[in-house]
Amino acid sequence: MSQDRTIITDLFYLPPIEYFVSVLGFEEIHIDQTERFQKQTYRNRAQVLLANKVDVLSVPVIGSSKKQLYKDVKIDYSQKWKNVHLRGIQSAYGKAPFYEYFYPYFEQVFEKNLTFLFDVNLELLTVCLKLLKLKVRLNLEMENDFAPESVDSRGIIHTKEGFTLRNVMTPRNYPQMFGLDFVPNLSIIDLLFCMGPESKEVLMHSKKNH
Repeated sequence: MSQDRTIITDLFYLPPIEYFVSVLGFEEIHIDQTERFQKQTYRNRAQVLLANKVDVLSVPVIGSSKKQLYKDVKIDYSQKWKNVHLRGIQSAYGKAPFYEYFYPYFEQVFEKNLTFLFDVNLELLTVCLKLLKLKVRLNLEMENDFAPESVDSRGIIHTKEGFTLRNVMTPRNYPQMFGLDFVPNLSIIDLLFCMGPESKEVLMHSKKNH
């Protein structure tokens, strides 16, 4: 697999739009099964647009530490996070043009009550790629198995700085549900529910130097 075909990425929860811009044009996405969990990242949080603010949907996890493997981190179902997230998504996008078509795909993943955050994120990412009609294969790898010529984007997209400081995306505006000012780089569900089949085209126009 040549350099321009394979990308190694982080695995996020309902990833930001920037993530999908970054994987455009690749044939394979490789994800490291052996990485350690990192707190305060997109691994367990996503941003959606509500009527009066941008809201952060955060998945609670049980006793994670820096030494713990990401794939071993369990979701804390003692907290009613799932109801909060589903209600939040419904209030944010219930009246969006493509909500009724796409929401069931996400709901099916949540209804499985999967134990591990890694598994939830992998299934949600699979759904997103399908709805975006991105023809890219997802592969789970061990750190030592990555091809040396792969593009490695791990650690680039993170919550500690704005996307404008990275060389990935120049946002393409699209009609959102709330507010007069466009809010860029929300969770991919904002784009999907608002733009449906045109989402991929928005991503392509958002790529820096496209």
